[in-house]
Amino acid sequence: MNHVSIRYLGFVAVGFPLFGFLFAVVWSIIHDYEASVRTICHVPNFLPTVSSAIGGFTPQRYIWRICIALQAGLRFLLAFCYFNWHLRIHMGPQQTAYRNGVIFAVSLHVTENLALVILSSISSTDNAEIHEYSFILFMVCSQVYMLVSCLLIGWTHRSGTFKVTPQDVKWLRVKWFLFLFNLTVFLLSVYLYFRHNTYCEPYIYSWFALCEYLTILTNIAFHGLCCVDFRQYSFTVLDTEDISTGRFKNS
Repeated sequence: MNHVSIRYLGFVAVGFPLFGFLFAVVWSIIHDYEASVRTICHVPNFLPTVSSAIGGFTPQRYIWRICIALQAGLRFLLAFCYFNWHLRIHMGPQQTAYRNGVIFAVSLHVTENLALVILSSISSTDNAEIHEYSFILFMVCSQVYMLVSCLLIGWTHRSGTFKVTPQDVKWLRVKWFLFLFNLTVFLLSVYLYFRHNTYCEPYIYSWFALCEYLTILTNIAFHGLCCVDFRQYSFTVLDTEDISTGRFKNS
């Protein structure tokens, strides 16, 4: 009988998109700088946008797609883990409403991951419409998931059904901070995007790109907190022969 730490799987799941994102941006700056910061306005910029870095050049686009494909299965597995993690707490008379909230949160988690896979696989140059709709779906599910996740955890903390430790309170505050910061920089990026398209000012598109970076990094950090949530949990891998003979009972 072997044990696989869910915390370890969480590190791997967030490590793939983090590596893919950093590789794409750094490689674009080093090897494709002039082309990656160029816009139709022909104004100076100092950073490539995320879409330019991960979708406009090779090998960046392939590294990013491979990383997203590799993390997808683990993210689906973690969504299942979160379903059981939330429902480890019984909320008494509020259990039905709480369970519905958990199902809603996990559905958002799964849909966010699916949208990420689609928008990464189909770039704006391949099919702009599908890419755009996938991005919108990803952002909506991402924001709402973070909000609902924080609300569910806060709900359990106030329920009095289990002992809340100072660490539990601290990590919930971290999650709220990441959510609010993520929402703020995303809204700022939307403003900068439309400002650039309207006025074509120098460097505005790069500030938009920086907000994109921060949105992605805080999203990764939020999901990375699964390593804290599941720090005491692991998967158990059983040999089928041990199950049939009952030997695992003594291990």
